Amino acid sequence: MNDVLLSPEDLTADQLELQTLKHQLALFGEQQKAAFLNHGSVNDLVYARSDFMDALLARLWLHYGFDHHPNLSLIAVGGYGRRELHPLSDIDLLILSEGRIDKQYQERISEFVTLLWDLKLEVGHSVRTLAECMDVGLDDLTVATNLQEARLLCGSERIYHDLKNRVHSEHFWPSERFFKAKVKEQVDRHARYHDTAYNLEPDIKSSPGGLRDIHTLSWIARRHFGATSLREMSKYGFLTDAEFRELDECQTVLWRIRFALHLELRRYDNRLTFSHQPSVAETLGYHGEGNRGIELMMKDFYRTLGRVSELNKMLIRLFELEINDEPDNKKIEILSDDFQRKGRQIEARKPALFQARPDTIIDMFLHIANDKSIESISAPTLRQLRTARRRLSRFLCDIPEAKDKFIALARHPNALHKAFSLMHKHGVLSAYLPQWSQIVGQMQFDLFHAYTVDEHTVRLLKHINRFAQEENRDKHPICCDVLPRLAKPELLLLAAIFHDIGKGRGGDHSEIGAKEAYAFCIDHGFSRPEANLVSWLVGNHLLMSVTAQRRDIYDPEVITEFAQKVRDEERLDYLICLTVADINATNPELWNSWKRTLLAELYYSTQKALRRGLENPPDVRERIRHNQHLAAAILRKHGFAPRDIELVWQRFKADYFLRHTHKQIAWHSEHILNHDGVEPLVLVSKNATRGGTEIFVYSEDKPSLFARVVAALDKKNLSVHDAQIMTSKDGFTLDTFMVLDANNEAIQSDRHDAIRDGVQHALMQDGKITIPVRRAPRKLMAFNVKTQVTFLPTRTGRRTLLELVALDKPGLLARVGAAFAQQGVSLQAAKITTIGERAEDFFIVTDGERQALSDEAQQALKEALFDALNDPN
Repeated sequence: MNDVLLSPEDLTADQLELQTLKHQLALFGEQQKAAFLNHGSVNDLVYARSDFMDALLARLWLHYGFDHHPNLSLIAVGGYGRRELHPLSDIDLLILSEGRIDKQYQERISEFVTLLWDLKLEVGHSVRTLAECMDVGLDDLTVATNLQEARLLCGSERIYHDLKNRVHSEHFWPSERFFKAKVKEQVDRHARYHDTAYNLEPDIKSSPGGLRDIHTLSWIARRHFGATSLREMSKYGFLTDAEFRELDECQTVLWRIRFALHLELRRYDNRLTFSHQPSVAETLGYHGEGNRGIELMMKDFYRTLGRVSELNKMLIRLFELEINDEPDNKKIEILSDDFQRKGRQIEARKPALFQARPDTIIDMFLHIANDKSIESISAPTLRQLRTARRRLSRFLCDIPEAKDKFIALARHPNALHKAFSLMHKHGVLSAYLPQWSQIVGQMQFDLFHAYTVDEHTVRLLKHINRFAQEENRDKHPICCDVLPRLAKPELLLLAAIFHDIGKGRGGDHSEIGAKEAYAFCIDHGFSRPEANLVSWLVGNHLLMSVTAQRRDIYDPEVITEFAQKVRDEERLDYLICLTVADINATNPELWNSWKRTLLAELYYSTQKALRRGLENPPDVRERIRHNQHLAAAILRKHGFAPRDIELVWQRFKADYFLRHTHKQIAWHSEHILNHDGVEPLVLVSKNATRGGTEIFVYSEDKPSLFARVVAALDKKNLSVHDAQIMTSKDGFTLDTFMVLDANNEAIQSDRHDAIRDGVQHALMQDGKITIPVRRAPRKLMAFNVKTQVTFLPTRTGRRTLLELVALDKPGLLARVGAAFAQQGVSLQAAKITTIGERAEDFFIVTDGERQALSDEAQQALKEALFDALNDPN
């Protein structure tokens, strides 16, 4: 077959058959791809694709003899009507007739459309009369919008012009009604994306700030003003030249990313998924070590969405003032010489206020903090702010007056209600703080962080604000108690702003942020002790969550070590607020009762240690006696004789009574005393424990026990978050597993029996361990976490500490347990932490003699774990 790309007009009748046309479309696609990869203009390519399709459809129109029909038109609508065709874009067509089409032409239309489908084109078509178009368009906003963009391809010009005249008449979707409908449509669309552009896998077209937001502006302008393009909107004065250039530039960025995505896909989609982000970034020429190229591309993408979103909101408000026929009766209240409140919006009272005195930009947000009824900035003032922002010759923090006002705002009790989020939304934080401008749009290519760094930080500030609201006490009881008693809450606010500000610059972001936070505080007039506290909080903002989730917080030594780092209760109070807000703002799915309980127990244990004095460690023997005394009282109340209790407890090691509460000890002991010893004893707690469900296993110990238990739990789609592995003096397990269901909640009671039976059945099996085979989630496929096995030093040297980092794929713990069993390794405790796609698990292990692993045994275990976790089967 000839590999020469022919113009559709030059195709002969013999060449208008399926295979030849497919080949020509493929050649055209290859030519466009080559041009794109060679840095061709995406605008030219998009319009060229539309022109090629125009020519092909016109040639087929003639081929099927539609040109002989006097009252038939082929019309491009929707995006195709705008001449915007990306490689996989829908080709929306309207076949318009004046009246009913006879059977002969109906059959030809069917053949025509079938051929387009056979060519694998994404064709959306309708066949309607003029009257039908009007009837459907009046009832359907989408159809009405598509008809606005109708463009004649071939056929009757008279019918086409008749359609255009009717569509643009005042009776067909009057301007004000159309405006309100399109604004509501946009609000509903944004709500589907939780009103944020910073989703993990954003939609280039539909996410807030995406291409649809640009389309919405053009649709409203076309309907009301008659402007057929962004350029015409600029010419008619509906947006400034600078705003037109910015929108055009943003559209080009989004088009390039969408074009590159479509080159990677086989089927139409506009979602920038994890699996496609690496290839799209490479196609667009974003490179860097590791995931740096992806993060650079997404930074440009998110910044573009932010710019479009701000312009969209501002212009829609300006259009509303122009379109709305109702008089503006909103009450005006003078706030100062420079500002007034009109309704729920703040307005500048002078036309070039921000350019003349840039520090008044901060004044505006002080007024917003003072008046909770203010929800937004008026469109004319926002336009003025945008102009002043572009023309700033230095950062606002370099202006002494602005510096004083910023600190006044940070100290304002209502600063976090709206002021700081609006400052970020409208680019003022970037204009104030040079470091902030670097984290705008900074994402991390993982499943842990749901937002860009800037969006996450603003959400963190909002969560701190919630600690001051009584309705959040049930969810955050400690923080709601602590926040009101902080002597200087502005220090917490500054630590929040700086905690992640070092990300994306290489090195330890906590260390970078700590240094910059200290310098900022000194430069803004804070004392050295205050600057040291902010710097310490930034440098240690991960300390509490890491300790709670990855260390044994029931070990007194762990509490003492943590308390030594915190040093005093003031730091502890600031740190708990920062930690809880940070977790909640990282990913909405991260916070649960389990984490809340872990952090609460760490907080109160550390508070006790600090009040007792670090030089006075807790009396471990006293704690054991206390737990035994309370547990024995419960058991005696249930009718058990003291001698029977004592006989059972004589088999347990002291560590058991230290690491369990008296209620757990009583619960375990009651069932062990009643147990016949024939089958393994498996208990499932009726009530949630530390936000999860406790599963207790009492059975004769064997090397494969842990692997069999976690494999059985994995089959039930349960995740293990903590495991306390203990053995009695006579070789029976006293193992406790803290598990959560797929929703990170305690297990529903109606599942308890099935789970208990499943674990019992698994423990009674011999031979090879059956590891559940489940397909990994789609999102996980895009990630490749290198397996790391690290042995950590211990204080006593009696046990071996093992840290495992691996991809969190289904069956992971069962594979780990099987490797332990294979190597004859005895598991003493496990701390299971999942961070997005990464499992970061901590195990305490010994050999068969309950001693630390030798160097040879460590190496053998390491190799066994690598083999187990990297086996594709």
